[in-house]
Amino acid sequence: MTARTTLISNIASLVTNDPSLGTGPLGTIPDAAVVIEDDRIAWTGPSSRAPATDSHHDAGGRAAVPGFVDSHSHLLFAGERSQEFAARMSGRPYTAGGIRTTVAATREAGDHQLARTLDRHLAEMLRQGTTTTETKSGYGLTVEDEERALRLAAERTEEVTFLGAHVVAPEFAEAPDRYVELVTGPMLDACAPHARWVDVFCEKGAFDGDQARAVLTAGRDRGLIPRIHANQLSYGPGVQLAVELGAASADHCTHLTDADVDALAQAARGPAPTVATLLPGCEFSTRARYPDARRLLDAGAVVALSTDCNPGSSYTSSLPFCIALAVREMAMTPDEALWSATAGGAAALRRTDIGRITPGARADLVLLDAPSHLHLAYRPGVPLVSDVWRRGRHVIRRG
Repeated sequence: MTARTTLISNIASLVTNDPSLGTGPLGTIPDAAVVIEDDRIAWTGPSSRAPATDSHHDAGGRAAVPGFVDSHSHLLFAGERSQEFAARMSGRPYTAGGIRTTVAATREAGDHQLARTLDRHLAEMLRQGTTTTETKSGYGLTVEDEERALRLAAERTEEVTFLGAHVVAPEFAEAPDRYVELVTGPMLDACAPHARWVDVFCEKGAFDGDQARAVLTAGRDRGLIPRIHANQLSYGPGVQLAVELGAASADHCTHLTDADVDALAQAARGPAPTVATLLPGCEFSTRARYPDARRLLDAGAVVALSTDCNPGSSYTSSLPFCIALAVREMAMTPDEALWSATAGGAAALRRTDIGRITPGARADLVLLDAPSHLHLAYRPGVPLVSDVWRRGRHVIRRG
């Protein structure tokens, strides 16, 4: 079958995330064009040098950026927790206890309801430029409920994470070690076929370092790649454990010692870094302290930005919003924030085919109703995403 080619031209500013293709760390090309061949990027360069193709799309002087990569979300749930949010805004601190509220609602929900909620949030993310989404289980906490969550997720995204160790299931409140045995035994057996990743919430009130190690090593032994919720609410062993076990990412990273930062920076020098995934939507929604992105970047760590979309602590599906938060609240430059929400997210998923607009990469591309990617932080809250291509298909058309 003959490949079909599409030219997108008249791009005011194209971010490739490859410095060899353009200027600066983002490899930006002015007055640019892109050629898509089937589901891949075939060519990038100046519009004046664009080759002939089967079809053509005029970008109308808009900027183009890689499709956003959301490497941390929790979309398999039922119910909502707006009253909990209102209470926090009235002064009650976040302690992660509300997860059990969502667990009860999720267990009660049928497959159709969970699938519909997942589809709605994935569509919402796509409209905001997210072309790759990781999502987790963790709101069922029984063998059956965790398995069905991952089964439903695997039908919709290739990046699926087993998070049976989100919190201790209520039935095991007095016997957390027995719950870890369930997670690392029958639950893992049922869930591993549907997942690529294994995760654990290593935090006071959830799982300690020894329990987290048991979960991650059991998952790794079953072929799942570790990632970890680390150092969100307090200082703890999560980041060190992530680096020791070669986890793809340590997520949250709010409370870090100098040794934690050094460990992440050292890991960044290796072939498979442990990425520090920062989730500013969570701090926005909980009025907590933001992670110190500048400290991590200056040390040389690899940083990703994600939404942490979930019904309790970060009910946003917008990576553009998180980019604006990262620039305003976490001392990231607009270039750093965009890279972290695209190529950084790809690194956290150990992917080289997404998060960039380079020949051979998957054709995931976003046009912005703006002349430059700087407007993502410059115009927070404005729906700037005009058009989206995913796997070479023009899936969102607003322009």
